[in-house]
Amino acid sequence: MTAYNYNSSEPVKISLDQLNDREKFLLTESKTFCMYPWIHLHAYPTGDAYPCCHAEMPEKVGNCQQQPMKEIWSGDKMKQLREDMLNERENSACTRCYEQEDAGFFSGRKSANKHHGHHIKKGTDIDPPFEMTYWDIRFSNLCNLSCRSCGHIFSSSWYKDQKALTGEGHNKQNKALFWAGRHETDIMEQLYEHLDYVEQIYFAGGEPLMMDEHYVILEELEKRKRFDVRLVYNTNFTKTKLKDRLVFDYWKKFDSVAVGASLDAMGPRAEYIRKGTKWAEIEENRRLMMEICPDVDFYISPTLSIQNALHLPDFHRDWVNKGYIKPQDLNVNILQDPLWLRIDIAPQYFKDKIKAKFEEHLEWLRPLDKLNRATVGFESAIKFLEGDNQDHLPKFWERMTALDKIRNEQWQDFIPELKDIL
Repeated sequence: MTAYNYNSSEPVKISLDQLNDREKFLLTESKTFCMYPWIHLHAYPTGDAYPCCHAEMPEKVGNCQQQPMKEIWSGDKMKQLREDMLNERENSACTRCYEQEDAGFFSGRKSANKHHGHHIKKGTDIDPPFEMTYWDIRFSNLCNLSCRSCGHIFSSSWYKDQKALTGEGHNKQNKALFWAGRHETDIMEQLYEHLDYVEQIYFAGGEPLMMDEHYVILEELEKRKRFDVRLVYNTNFTKTKLKDRLVFDYWKKFDSVAVGASLDAMGPRAEYIRKGTKWAEIEENRRLMMEICPDVDFYISPTLSIQNALHLPDFHRDWVNKGYIKPQDLNVNILQDPLWLRIDIAPQYFKDKIKAKFEEHLEWLRPLDKLNRATVGFESAIKFLEGDNQDHLPKFWERMTALDKIRNEQWQDFIPELKDIL
């Protein structure tokens, strides 16, 4: 593990001397090329399909409730995206990665080229065969939490609050729970043909550990003895068992499992930001996981927003001190949407407080972070603070107070430092 360079652009499954000059350029120097459109498809619980989960929401390439995935894969929008990438033309779907790279962050695009670069031979055809070696299909919006940075699209538990905030007809489906495909089992049926060659599956949601589809896939992989498939998770880590199926018993069978727990804070603040969280259960789940499958790569994957910016270093050190994670086991996701929750909405003096807190934390972190994973997240956040989105501060207060009223909460009780920017 110590030899792994988290922030390196060099591919990990193929050496550079195996590549021609064009392939080397695409994987390590290009400002636009990304492997994802040649190996991967992403679908929201609404069925809206994208080249990846980082793609801008208006730039969907199809809808799985209306089309089979194969048709989307070979559609005009996917072909155009691939052509743009090969010709160094920026595509609006990729704006988020461009913004991350400008901030010094190791973007999803760079990660795709690093971890899937061994498929570069496919990266010359604008209409490659429909072979998904990497999946990110959100089967439904089933979720037990209603996190403040989320909404009804990704959480069935958000339905009531969303309706109260925006009124009737706030969602075209007008129901709490919905599925990504043309019917409840449609997506699963389409995925079976890819099970023999899939290399990596990303489970997110909704909340994947609550979904029957997730366990069906693990059981099918077990039948086929595909324990070599890499499993990657984004989970709220509140539910680790579905009926009689304990997820830890499955994870210990696979060669490579990485679990990113979406934990933004600890204690009462965590329960406020991610409504429905019971913090004591989170800590108990982590202790049990360490007993049953200690070799699984577990890390905190917090969404960095104005709600937790000054708190996150304290949370990070607390879990390190408790032995729940190593210092490097934190992957900062800098919130970019919704705009009114971004850290760069703060006035300059409050940004200075955040920067000072992060710089102090980095003095402790840098000597301990062998992968440079957590370090680069905080460094990128400091650079991200240089942006100016103060115009969205009124929207922040409007949304916070409206949601507090619906939920019978007061932000002052959980995020007292925000009184400074009221």
